[in-house]
Amino acid sequence: MKTEQFYTEYKPLMFSLAYRMLGSVTDAEDIVQDAFLTLYKSGSDHIQNMKAYLCKIVTNGCLGLLRSTSKQRENYIGTWLPEPLVITASEETDPMQSYLQKESVSTAYLLLLQQLSYLERAVFLLREVMQYDYQEIADIVGKSSANCRQIFHRAKRSLYVKDDPDHLDRFDQEQTANLVEQFMQALASGDATRIVKLLSADAVLVADGGGKVRAQLQPLHGPMPISHLTSNFLKKLPGNVTYRLTMVNGLPGIVVYLDGKTLTVLSFSILDGHIANLYFVINPDKLTHVV
Repeated sequence: MKTEQFYTEYKPLMFSLAYRMLGSVTDAEDIVQDAFLTLYKSGSDHIQNMKAYLCKIVTNGCLGLLRSTSKQRENYIGTWLPEPLVITASEETDPMQSYLQKESVSTAYLLLLQQLSYLERAVFLLREVMQYDYQEIADIVGKSSANCRQIFHRAKRSLYVKDDPDHLDRFDQEQTANLVEQFMQALASGDATRIVKLLSADAVLVADGGGKVRAQLQPLHGPMPISHLTSNFLKKLPGNVTYRLTMVNGLPGIVVYLDGKTLTVLSFSILDGHIANLYFVINPDKLTHVV
């Protein structure tokens, strides 16, 4: 099998792993491209397990990037959110996008993963998502199988203490899409009263401007403060504001454009028929891939 065939078969899986590890679409794409470039240069005749081989390159590439950029994350201005994974109209029939929509890539889930150490995240994903046994994981990350078992259980306990990852991915597609569409209409009209009705009593808004644009630096709690902020969000903007309801990180979300350029991407988590969390990615560096 040629490298092009391996690329077609394994790229969705490798991107899914890298994106979960990094929370960055652009960095994940770079890591995956580098992995297949390495494969192209080395050839495939000596490789017995192609999936494991690519997973090892991608995992180590992600770990190396995370360690080299850890200082940047520590000094990040405001709240960090993952780069949004947005589906365009032309990508709706793309096999990779179809694969990712079935995976656990919601913003809330990615934020939970980011709370794990780099190694915990790698071991957890290789076990939980890739379904590798502990010896295979040990070969990939360079630890003993017993150590990998301990790391996995520690990571899983940590996630379940913070929340139930499975719960984050259980949602009613039609209900969620309806709530998000109502929110989009209320946002467009600046209807604060309507926004309040859509939010849960303990709703939280998180915005990521990265210090590049003006944004709420700390999470905002409660329906009234959130409705006030969001209903006034677009009123002060010069130019033509338009909206697109689409899939963001596997769930219904919104892309907002100002004069045809991407201004922000909104994703949500829904609980008991109300919007529980709102995630605004406004940092322009995280929106370069969104059209």
